[in-house]
Amino acid sequence: MKKIFFGAVVLMSTQLMAQDSTGSLTISGYAEAYYQYDFNKPADNNRPGFIYSHNRHNEFNLNLGFIKANYTAERVRANIALAAGTYMNANYSAEPGVLKNILEANAGVKISKKKNLWVDAGIMPSHIGFESAVSKDCWSLTRGILAENSPYFEAGAKISYTTDDGKWFLSGMALNGWQRITRVSGNSLMSWGTQVQFKPSGKVLLNYSTFIGTDKPDSVRLSRFFHNIYGIFNVTDKFGVTAGFDIGTEEKFSGSDDKNTWYTPVLILKYAFNNKWAIAGRVEHYNDKNGVIIATGSPNGFQTTGYSVNIDHSPFKNVLLRMELRSLSSKDAIFTKSSGVTNNNTFITSSIAVSF
Repeated sequence: MKKIFFGAVVLMSTQLMAQDSTGSLTISGYAEAYYQYDFNKPADNNRPGFIYSHNRHNEFNLNLGFIKANYTAERVRANIALAAGTYMNANYSAEPGVLKNILEANAGVKISKKKNLWVDAGIMPSHIGFESAVSKDCWSLTRGILAENSPYFEAGAKISYTTDDGKWFLSGMALNGWQRITRVSGNSLMSWGTQVQFKPSGKVLLNYSTFIGTDKPDSVRLSRFFHNIYGIFNVTDKFGVTAGFDIGTEEKFSGSDDKNTWYTPVLILKYAFNNKWAIAGRVEHYNDKNGVIIATGSPNGFQTTGYSVNIDHSPFKNVLLRMELRSLSSKDAIFTKSSGVTNNNTFITSSIAVSF
């Protein structure tokens, strides 16, 4: 039976390759260098532990640089991107060996001749959130607390369907965990995700994503249920609004009906003066008083509000220069400074990103 099944898979794969021999291969690249100054002046030059992108103080560094190959055909697609930078160091610290440098590596097959129905597997960008690791694709220079503390990437398999008119996108996935390539040692259960997107027009995108699973070994398993909701509204050709809300629950102890809850609303406004200059402002709040995602050990946990404003300049189509002023204010004194601790953190970030 195994031999027959394997032969059928090889035959199907060979047939698909024959049908898709006219596919195209595209090589692209991206590099984002940055300098950041934290007015709290951390002695080790590391930003607070809940920040994973642009996380070094008072030094010039590479946030993210990658080379990507994309293969696209009628019924086959694949991506592989190898990367380096402080983003990779922070977000892939739990991964072994060369997996620390794989930004993306996946393959997919269109399983319907008439409908846009795909099965993909491998290491993929997360189905959660409107901000990605690639700063040039985000309205703000730095990532919000919401994005930094939910998955940037995931490993698993997914099935996805896009309607013929392109207005609806539906996806379900089996995952190795909460931003995991390698499963947590001692964890025998898969995690699961869903995503629904609706584009009623070219100016509006509505999204609802979920994560159901655990990020702990079976011996201390705690079930997690996470909801990610956002809308992107291009009100005019120059003015846009992004509004998001995340909320998650996790068992207080295994099998318990009592849950710890965290939530985070965010609002970003963007105005483009022309195709070279733009400005954006963000307000956000992250409430995790029980320390499910961000543990502080302080009486009120992590309850932090942030504000930022950034200005962008694109002198050439593939170049983006950015500067951002951002301030975080917490209910407790959770930020380290040279003279002790404080409940405020203000910093300036500048970056240059080139894509090719």
